[in-house]
Amino acid sequence: MILIRFLIISICVLYIIRSLARIFLPMLFQNMVNKAQQQQQQQQGRQQYQQRYNQPDGKVKVDYIPPTKKNSVPDSEGDFIDYEEVK
Repeated sequence: MILIRFLIISICVLYIIRSLARIFLPMLFQNMVNKAQQQQQQQQGRQQYQQRYNQPDGKVKVDYIPPTKKNSVPDSEGDFIDYEEVK
């Protein structure tokens, strides 16, 4: 008798939990999706703000200037390749 009573109570509890999950889980996931969308929009807004106001228009900033070669061949002479005649 105790086993049958336990099974009936267990089935009822599982049925109630299943019904509540069908109601509350979609609301929970929708809430999580809304929060993620808001965070993404805020992040995108911050990036747009930084792009607009951190770089002044019309100015170029050069971070690296390559060193010049002092012993290079002038362009007018061209490239010269040594070769040997093979007989």
